[in-house]
Amino acid sequence: MDRPVKAVNRAVNDLGGYIRAQRATAQISLRQLAKRAGVSNPYLSQVERGLRKPSAEILQQIANALRISAEALYVRAGILESRPGGPVVDAILADTELNDRQKQVLLDVYTSFRGENAASGAVPVRDPEPREEPELRDETAVQEAVRSESEE
Repeated sequence: MDRPVKAVNRAVNDLGGYIRAQRATAQISLRQLAKRAGVSNPYLSQVERGLRKPSAEILQQIANALRISAEALYVRAGILESRPGGPVVDAILADTELNDRQKQVLLDVYTSFRGENAASGAVPVRDPEPREEPELRDETAVQEAVRSESEE
């Protein structure tokens, strides 16, 4: 009986820390986030400190205010199961510049590509060495070459 309680407490603390980190990344104050999310300052402070477990509705409001995926908050809160995907999926879900629809489209395309590769047994080939950049020409040398061609 003690293990589930500890797991819930850990999830709540992790959720609060995650919200605090996302707020810091977005460079907004606790007060600003509370106003945007439609919750009180003390309540949001308690959520960030892991003292309160917000409802799915409140998480949705916080996610919208932070412009992050509500799914990411639901997973952190233990409302949803984490889906496999690794760093690419995590990066897409954490991107604050994309809305939920755009994130879902990217995830669908990514999943589709991975499925095609798995079905065909294809393993993406990577270049072992970085490609060389084209040689940059000195601007004066180019001008002199053009001048000499025009004089001839």
